[in-house]
Amino acid sequence: MATVRETTYDLLRALGLTTVFGNPGSTEEPFLQEFPADFHYVHALHEASAVGMADGYAQATGRPAHVNLHTAPGTGNGMGNLVTAWHNKTPLIVTAGQQTREMLLIEPRLTNRRAAELTQPYTKWSYEPPRAQDIPAAFMRAYATAVQPPAGPVYLSLPLDDWQQPASGAPEVRTVATRYAPDPTRLREFAAQVAASRSPVLVLGGTVDRAGAWPAAVALAERLAAPVWSAPAPERAAFPEDHPHYRGVLPYAIGPLAETLRGHDTVLVVGAPVFRYYPYVPGDYLPAGTRLLHITDDPEETARAPVGDSLLGDPGLALTALVDLVPAAERTPPPPRPAPEPPDLGPPLSPDGLFAALARLWPPDGVLVQESPSNLAALRRRLPVTRPGSYFTMASGGLGFGLPAAVGIALAERDTGRGRPVVAVIGDGSFHYSVQALWTAARLRLPLAVVVPVNQQYAILKSFAELKHTPGVPGLDLPGLDITAVARGYGCAATVVEEPDGLGDALRAALAADRPTVLPVPISTDVPQLL
Repeated sequence: MATVRETTYDLLRALGLTTVFGNPGSTEEPFLQEFPADFHYVHALHEASAVGMADGYAQATGRPAHVNLHTAPGTGNGMGNLVTAWHNKTPLIVTAGQQTREMLLIEPRLTNRRAAELTQPYTKWSYEPPRAQDIPAAFMRAYATAVQPPAGPVYLSLPLDDWQQPASGAPEVRTVATRYAPDPTRLREFAAQVAASRSPVLVLGGTVDRAGAWPAAVALAERLAAPVWSAPAPERAAFPEDHPHYRGVLPYAIGPLAETLRGHDTVLVVGAPVFRYYPYVPGDYLPAGTRLLHITDDPEETARAPVGDSLLGDPGLALTALVDLVPAAERTPPPPRPAPEPPDLGPPLSPDGLFAALARLWPPDGVLVQESPSNLAALRRRLPVTRPGSYFTMASGGLGFGLPAAVGIALAERDTGRGRPVVAVIGDGSFHYSVQALWTAARLRLPLAVVVPVNQQYAILKSFAELKHTPGVPGLDLPGLDITAVARGYGCAATVVEEPDGLGDALRAALAADRPTVLPVPISTDVPQLL
């Protein structure tokens, strides 16, 4: 008779979950023993890195990923990036070992107390099977739950002595729908409102990219002759940013966002929350007389939106239908937005100068992973994203995602055969949150380029302190960090780039290498404005 372990591995093969991200622990060894040759274990040195890598891999492949953590402490280590996976709407099957069932009553060392509650509310489903024989079916339910919209992580706590128990049979491998269509009557109402609008505007979010809906978004914007904004703090790009209708990223504060939308009578938000705010700057949510229409596949987003009428449905299907329902507008298309002023090349080099140089060197099919909060405005201003699936960051705002996510995305580019070059822009503060991810990238020999703007501070926090008038906050400077030595210690190549003219050769060499390369770039220590 097959064991629970054998049955589970057969199910994982059938579901295409043969890549496992993790950092092994004692309670996971019975699951990992005699690890099958047709599986790939991606070894991270810390659970936060394992979760971030799995998140990047799942987003880049468009399929769920499996990450294996070490009971309660390992789950705790991974929680920051699990929160990000939740906000990123990434389908992850997160498993963690549990102590032996026979000792759970007395809570021995490494017991995961109240395991099903530990990851809440940042999982769609969390479960510890009451019987060993329920584990395979729990995996099937976890998979089905993770991939259905809105996608997200699920969590299974699995006692270590369950794996050798006899299975009671294999669960049926099932498929589930991952898209659902909007209500046609309400969609026609939305179309009529937009068609009758004097000055409509589109606001697009990351789910448009996840739905593969860039062509439909472009077609609708052109049909309406409407400007297009990215929703505040977008985790993915939803529209070609070199398109003449594109305006940029909305500010992530209430008052400034409403002011930016002034003059529009209808705001159509697709695939984003309404809205993702950060600092509190009071004001009206919308300009007076403006109506907001909201299309999303996430009922929680519609429930918490402070304004607007909502429609549930897949953003890609909704955009495609709207193109057919809305007549072509007779208004003049919006003019292209002005080009930014020439950047300050220093010395010291400004963030705008660095990213303008990076834009000139950008590979046509490049993938950008960013986690440099204080330099984000300059990066988005200078380096437009022009292809789908080419921009990734954290929707949660939590640091420590970008570097391991870039490793997972680079691995996905290899595994899928696409081979797109991956460049991560990681601030020198963010770099150290999950720095051990570099070791995994080196072990996998991934040609990942990591550009590190070095300003020796948490500049984003200094910006926030200035906005909120909170001077004298300690711990905002980062002296004495040798990024080059750290990178080389993990097995990476590393070259300091002092001048923008030196970036081209360094970047080309990094993307042609057979291991990751870290490129620290000293930049100005000027503190940018938060808004």
